[in-house]
Amino acid sequence: MTDYNKLDAWIDAHFDEEVRFLQEMVRVPTDTPPGNNAPHAERTAELIKAFGFEAEKHAVPEQEVKDYGLESITNLIVRRKYGNGGRTVALNAHGDVVPPGEGWTHDPYGGEIEDGSLYGRAAAVSKSDFASFTFALRALEAVAKPTQGSVELHFTYDEEFGGILGPGWLLKNGLTKPDLMIAAGFSYEVVTAHNGCLQMEVTVHGKMAHAAIPTTGVDALQGAVNILNALYAQNKLYQEVTSKVEGITHPYLNVGLIEGGTNTNVVPGKVVFKLDRRMIPEENPVEVEANIRKVIADSAAQMPGITVEIKRMLLANSMKPLAGNKPLVDAIQKHGEAIFGEPIKAMGTPLYTDVRLYGEAGIPGVIYGAGPRTVLESHAKRNDERVVLEDLRRATKVIARTLSDLLS
Repeated sequence: MTDYNKLDAWIDAHFDEEVRFLQEMVRVPTDTPPGNNAPHAERTAELIKAFGFEAEKHAVPEQEVKDYGLESITNLIVRRKYGNGGRTVALNAHGDVVPPGEGWTHDPYGGEIEDGSLYGRAAAVSKSDFASFTFALRALEAVAKPTQGSVELHFTYDEEFGGILGPGWLLKNGLTKPDLMIAAGFSYEVVTAHNGCLQMEVTVHGKMAHAAIPTTGVDALQGAVNILNALYAQNKLYQEVTSKVEGITHPYLNVGLIEGGTNTNVVPGKVVFKLDRRMIPEENPVEVEANIRKVIADSAAQMPGITVEIKRMLLANSMKPLAGNKPLVDAIQKHGEAIFGEPIKAMGTPLYTDVRLYGEAGIPGVIYGAGPRTVLESHAKRNDERVVLEDLRRATKVIARTLSDLLS
């Protein structure tokens, strides 16, 4: 029987080292795009080697990465085997992250500490869990000394683009098949389900003309406006569809990027927009995509001379709870309440992640790690992203205790 207090004490004694490790993680940029992420994997492998962990480096072929729109990806697997029998538990965190953007009061790559928080791009999502998972594993080996089962660390670099060349690539190539997995998340809830996501690029074609004689052209922007109004009308219908998963409300659609036209005095001949459709776990992605394509086609047909091209950019299925995740949920809830002093809810999230790929491979998993109560509090994908160091410390303890239970 593991003495949880000794696990906690080991993490407390090594916490300054854990914070320094996280600072090193933040100081190597992984902005995606452009997605030159191999250097971060190299630095991670170098740092954890000092802990006695040998990282397998799985470089995704260069052409495959470039065809995908990125520059370099090297995924890491650390395998720690403790004897025959028992479960293999994987811990996955992603190193790729959106660029920092504007408005920072701290260096996005500085790992600066102020008022008990560590600042930097990916400090919360999810380089904090490179640290929590690594140091939970170190504590497990130093204190619990398991004699069966194994733990794998999966440090991957393709969550922002959907995960196909991250966990998806490792799974497709037969490089891993754990029994259970925990993926990077936040500390006050254990996530068992999440939304799916469909992203599409819509190109609306008209005919360019001089603005002085507009009747000689076909205004692609007017055509796009008609299509966009029809799409936004769908959002009202989506509000009538509710999910039964706590933490998830209803489907919704967002148009996040619009480009078009050539000059102020020219009737625009082409407009391109990109849409993001979030799907609740109860929805069928095939039906969702077919419906959106029909709405676009019907709207375009109302505008003489307008034609459209529709390209699917991403289809990420929702994550649905698998029955085998109960040992994970039970252990995290038990230890989370003991460490944080409050119940840790099992619920869904409206985000989508690459964790779904483990579920699609039949591997039960949950999302849990170091972070605040909400994405908003973490400033993830915004300026001044940060993680509260006390949340990092406590989440590391929860993960270490959970691993001890799962391998006992």
